Amino acid sequence: MRLERLGDAVMHPCMTEPERKTSSVAAPLRWAMFALAWVCVGLGVIGIVTPVMPGTVFLILAAWLFTRSSPRFERWLLTHPRLGPSVVAWRANGVVPRWAQFTAAGSMAGSFALLVFIGLPVPVLAIIGAIFIGVCAYLLTRPTA
Repeated sequence: MRLERLGDAVMHPCMTEPERKTSSVAAPLRWAMFALAWVCVGLGVIGIVTPVMPGTVFLILAAWLFTRSSPRFERWLLTHPRLGPSVVAWRANGVVPRWAQFTAAGSMAGSFALLVFIGLPVPVLAIIGAIFIGVCAYLLTRPTA
C-alpha cells in the first residue's frame, strides 16, 4: 500500500482529494455523518466476526461518511491493517473477493428460504426476491482481483 506525503498530511491513494471541502457540509450534518460513520464501523466489525451480517458494506459506507466528515478518520480506516484492505480494493477497482460474493449470495438465498418458510405474503416475497436477485447479479459481476 503506497502512501503519498502531501505537506503534513499522509494521503492514501484511494483517498479523496486533500482539498475536499468538508467545511461545505453544515456542522450539524457533519457531526451526524461522523457519528453514523462510527456506527457503520461498529457494524462492519460485527459483520467481519459473524457470518450472518456483511461487514465490508458497512466499512465502505463508513469510509464514504468519513470522507465527508473527517479526513483524519477516513485515513485511519483506509490504512487500518484489518479493516482497510477491502475498502481500498473497492475504491480502487470495485473489487469484491470471490468468497465474499458467494457468501453474500448464499446468505441471501438462505434468508429468502427462511422468509418463504415463515410464510410471508407472495407480493412481499416477490419484491424481496427481485431485490436479492439484483444484488446478487451486481455482486457476482464485480471483479475479484
